[in-house]
Amino acid sequence: MTAVESVVRLIYVGAAACFVLGLHEMNSPATARRGNLLSAGAMAAAVLATVVLLATRGGMTATGWTVLAAGVLAGAGPGMYAARTVAMTAMPQLVSLFNAVGGGAAALLAAVDLIEHRAAGVSATTAVAGSLDILIGTVTFTGSLVAAGKLQGWVPGRPLLFPGARAVIAGLAAVLVAGAVWLAADPASVAALAVVLGVAAVFGVMMVLPIGGADMPVVVSLLNACTGIAVAMAGFAIGNVLLIIAGALVGASGGILTKLMADAMNRSVFAVMAGGFGTGDTGPAGGAASGAVHQTTAEDAAIQLAYAGKVIIVPGYGLAAAQAQHEISELARFLEDRGVEVSFAIHPVAGRMPGHMNVLLADANVPYPQLKDMDEINPEFARADVALVVGANDVTNPAARRPGNAVSGMPILDVDRARSIIVIKRSMGHGYAGIDNELYTNPKTAMLFADAKNAAVSLLVALKTLAGRR
Repeated sequence: MTAVESVVRLIYVGAAACFVLGLHEMNSPATARRGNLLSAGAMAAAVLATVVLLATRGGMTATGWTVLAAGVLAGAGPGMYAARTVAMTAMPQLVSLFNAVGGGAAALLAAVDLIEHRAAGVSATTAVAGSLDILIGTVTFTGSLVAAGKLQGWVPGRPLLFPGARAVIAGLAAVLVAGAVWLAADPASVAALAVVLGVAAVFGVMMVLPIGGADMPVVVSLLNACTGIAVAMAGFAIGNVLLIIAGALVGASGGILTKLMADAMNRSVFAVMAGGFGTGDTGPAGGAASGAVHQTTAEDAAIQLAYAGKVIIVPGYGLAAAQAQHEISELARFLEDRGVEVSFAIHPVAGRMPGHMNVLLADANVPYPQLKDMDEINPEFARADVALVVGANDVTNPAARRPGNAVSGMPILDVDRARSIIVIKRSMGHGYAGIDNELYTNPKTAMLFADAKNAAVSLLVALKTLAGRR
């Protein structure tokens, strides 16, 4: 082993340690940015070390270096532009696209490696790892593209099923497994490679289409875990330790997160992937819950907030869709400046991806200590004078405590236990689960029908007017 190879291996070990530390830092919103930068810096160092190693070994032609440079520019340029310019409301779609790119790249890496070495022969380990990588990576690629399309609205968010769809999916799965076994047994077979690539691509599409919007946070998390597994398999296929470590970390953490997200919906991961649950981005325009609904105005709601001692704000996807995080943050600061205790209740599956609400509110500079998860904030609702629900629906529905409906058993935010409730919503339309929210007919609830951003602005104006009269 040369001195350069020794140094590169040490850099790989250091990068792996930084990945673990970075992942640990992401446990808290207060340190998540630092953890992200640490992990990104470690990966940059590892990539640079790999390039140096390639240069010292020789064998790379001018064409090879040109292709490598073009690939870096083609990936880094658009990637950086997309990350810096994407609207926070479109972050779930971008995450899904990045998942697709990761899975697709891993699959291509294994496919090219098998093609290049088929004449010389490949080991059993490489063949098995390569076939698994191609299978998982391709499924992740097409599945993530469909998920991104659902989140963006290019593909309907409701479950897309046709007669016999599940039988077709089961058949595709059987063919896919058989093709992967064939490719592992005969890695030199171009026909086996074509079967795995083609069937996996179709299976990824068919797997995600029947899944409704209510389950998108779980799907995004699961696909992220699959990307990690594909990258780890690529590392085994080409003998790269860093890819194995990085992929294993992503796969393990994504798998744990997927389980936690499914538990937060009181659903198994298998039930989520079976599909057929949830509706699209918008429910029926009417469909009001049975019972009387009390409507309020911004002025009346502002009076409740102005005389409250404790306010809990419950953000949901309606806040994200209206891009109202900055206005809500300003409203919270105004209340705090006047002695009101303000907290934000964050449900694990609020929004369209894990941590969606945390990302939005952090973007609006909401102090991290105010962001409280479900287990921490639920006991506080009974002490709250006002619970202000901004665009959240299913995660606040008391029907979850009763069996026999689409959200039965789902852990919810105990909004109905606050002394009074203000719900900001554009209409009485259903949430993703497609059922009425019983919170809206609660005698303590006042409905403020408006776009979240406009409602927040109106509330702030009314509060300032009240403050000026005192």
